[in-house]
Amino acid sequence: MPDAPKPVDESRVDKPWGYELRWAATDRYLGKVLHVNKGEALSLQYHERKDEYQYLVKGCVDIELGGPDGGLTTYRMRAGDTLHIRPGTRHRITAVEDSDIFEVSTPEGDDVVRLSDRYGRATT
Repeated sequence: MPDAPKPVDESRVDKPWGYELRWAATDRYLGKVLHVNKGEALSLQYHERKDEYQYLVKGCVDIELGGPDGGLTTYRMRAGDTLHIRPGTRHRITAVEDSDIFEVSTPEGDDVVRLSDRYGRATT
């Protein structure tokens, strides 16, 4: 029997940069909406196993991307843009405007290695 519908707000996780809504979680994939408040930024991070796609549905963000070592390149994403972030890719999102990002990934939701974080959450 299928699961009964439930309000997405039950899956809200508040973050210092905004919040995330985990709307799908299985042993095969994870679906989230990331709401990033204007001027706020996620950690500079990478994932060891997690493979993710992002779709910016509202707003505008700058995303920094780089390999395991070396510099970072900043790209401007606008509503309608998509991005594939493979394991090992260093990345950080900074919201230019209030922004909503649909993220679909492999299920390793806790696979985050934070390299730097303006909110004091860096792990290395």
